[in-house]
Amino acid sequence: MWQVIGQDKVLALLEHSLKQSNIAHAYLLVGPPHVGKKTLALNLAQALNCNGSEPPCGQCHSCRRIIEGKHADVTSLGLDSKVEIGIDEIRELQHLANLPPYEGKCKVFIIDDAEYLSTEAANSLLKILEEPPPRVVWLLLAVEESRLLPTIISRCQRLELKPMPFEQIQQILIGSYNVDLNKAKLLARLCRGCLGWALSALGDEEILKQRSEKLTRLSSLTTASLEQKFAYARELATQFSQNRRPVTEVMEIWLSWWRDLMLIKGGCKEAITNIDYEMVLENQAKSLTLNEIKKFLANLRQGQEGISKNVNPRLAFEWLMLKLPRKEIIHA
Repeated sequence: MWQVIGQDKVLALLEHSLKQSNIAHAYLLVGPPHVGKKTLALNLAQALNCNGSEPPCGQCHSCRRIIEGKHADVTSLGLDSKVEIGIDEIRELQHLANLPPYEGKCKVFIIDDAEYLSTEAANSLLKILEEPPPRVVWLLLAVEESRLLPTIISRCQRLELKPMPFEQIQQILIGSYNVDLNKAKLLARLCRGCLGWALSALGDEEILKQRSEKLTRLSSLTTASLEQKFAYARELATQFSQNRRPVTEVMEIWLSWWRDLMLIKGGCKEAITNIDYEMVLENQAKSLTLNEIKKFLANLRQGQEGISKNVNPRLAFEWLMLKLPRKEIIHA
């Protein structure tokens, strides 16, 4: 049974390919974080090795070992706490790919954060994709597919996982997980169409707590001194050099905050994401013009793009701090 929700077109395509024994040797699963790429990859690995009549059954020995991360023929690789995926890791996968399946029907290699392959690792992977061994399927998962080599993309069948509507996620949280209306509404807004994030936040209170801490700090930056802003920029840059993911999440939170400021300024507060900070946002929006908000949003996107293309992170964050409108917050 497929565990991915809200991706009916993708599942229909894969089910048809499985029935026709027409599985590609490589797939590129594209979509925002927490949209279900890893779940789909594991489900497909199960389907390719399933011993049940309707793969993936989720109940057979093979399906259970895959979901537990114990199957000898299913290997997952990701960025974890590194800055990039190196060539040694890809060479190890290449070695494994040239060995026959040990306990299943097919070897499956899942590469999460595939856009963070180093240049050498990407070129090494390309050689494997150009001459794929038999009974091997590669699953590349990416948020920013534009960072991947075009030649790698061209050798994969592309599957795009799209965010779900806010109302659908809210209903799932209420109907399937017994979440009260207010919390379901908040999680559905914050997850931006990605049910996986909402479920993670539902099971781990630290996620919402850490978000609140980040928002409190970000919302205070417009009244901070230049010294305080630069200290924060250095902190982000240091963290980024050790682990990209938390800083990427900060940037997304920052973008959502300034989008909300623009929506409130434009009279569309019913569409904001951070509904639990509505009063703080309204208060801050009073001290900013719509033009100031739009300009800084554009700067944020420019900074985000530059960082993703390996611009010096400290310079990028300090540049953003200089561009940040400095206003005194008006208290009601």
